[in-house]
Amino acid sequence: MIEVIGVRFKDNGKTYTFSTGGAKVGLGDKVIVETSRGTECGEVAEAPHQIDESRVRTPLKTIIRAATEKDLRTVEQNRQKEANAFKVCEQRILKHKLDMKLVDVECTFDNSKLLFYFTADNRVDFRELVKDLAGIFRMRIELRQIGVRDEAKMLGGLGVCGRPFCCKTFLTEFQPVSIKMAKDQGLSLNPTKISGTCGRLMCCLKYEQDFYEKEYKTTPKPGSYVSTPEFKGYVEEVNLITAKIRVKPEKSDDPPKVFDKKDVHLIREGRSRDKDDKNAKALKDLE
Repeated sequence: MIEVIGVRFKDNGKTYTFSTGGAKVGLGDKVIVETSRGTECGEVAEAPHQIDESRVRTPLKTIIRAATEKDLRTVEQNRQKEANAFKVCEQRILKHKLDMKLVDVECTFDNSKLLFYFTADNRVDFRELVKDLAGIFRMRIELRQIGVRDEAKMLGGLGVCGRPFCCKTFLTEFQPVSIKMAKDQGLSLNPTKISGTCGRLMCCLKYEQDFYEKEYKTTPKPGSYVSTPEFKGYVEEVNLITAKIRVKPEKSDDPPKVFDKKDVHLIREGRSRDKDDKNAKALKDLE
């Protein structure tokens, strides 16, 4: 067995596993570790716990030490450098007339590198900008183009629900979201209704999808021929949340009636009728 902790480097970033090396650290403590980007200061997101060494797939790195007061002062100084670097980079972007939007700046703990994150509609030739920034800060410069979802995760904000962005608060990784999910859930296919502030499909469409997929397997589709306790007819509407099905009598002018799902039995499967959508292209662009 080996004692490990989970360390993350951003408020809602991915958690990485490190060996404690016998160091006494607890949840929320700051630790200094070696990463692919160099020496970094992270926060213990998973308290020390024992795991079997056979579960370790790659060579497990050991934390260098628990962060000292000096280390924490270095982190604070780096935050100030990042704020200054952000202003300088924005000025240089204007100077070089580059069509890009600066989103965030990160300074590695060991001051070996400055990372600038930006968004752009097209590829950007930023070679001269990199040379300019390297001359100013006298350290390694790296520019990374990110997508609009990553931008929302970095900046944060409030969603249409009135709550902080899921990606900023608890989603550590983005999950694939598709238009099919909105269709399955009976949502309006108006792009403005199902897209988030980032302009892509809302991540929350994924949350209930497993429920809908499970229920669709045992629920007659609209257009199906079914039997009910009162008559045989055709399914007009299905509400998976309430488990209610509206059925139109087969040979009667009587109005449709609503039945519990358990009282409706499938005779012949119908085809789901997808309405033609004038916003098809706009919807596709949201994925």
